[in-house]
Amino acid sequence: NKLKTFRELHKIEQKELAKVLNTTQQQISLYETGKRELKESQIVTICKHFHISADYLLGISDSPDA
Repeated sequence: NKLKTFRELHKIEQKELAKVLNTTQQQISLYETGKRELKESQIVTICKHFHISADYLLGISDSPDA
């Protein structure tokens, strides 16, 4: 899961990401395990906040550069 990989690589805790998305740590865990899918608006928020490309987050590209 690219979200988890990115988060761990940059030492971002689930709680911090949850705060960015205005959700709970439990929801982040569900996204990372594939039990829930991120909404389009959440993908946009993550990409803007962390300056990464949506292609990277979606697993289309290996480069996180926006």
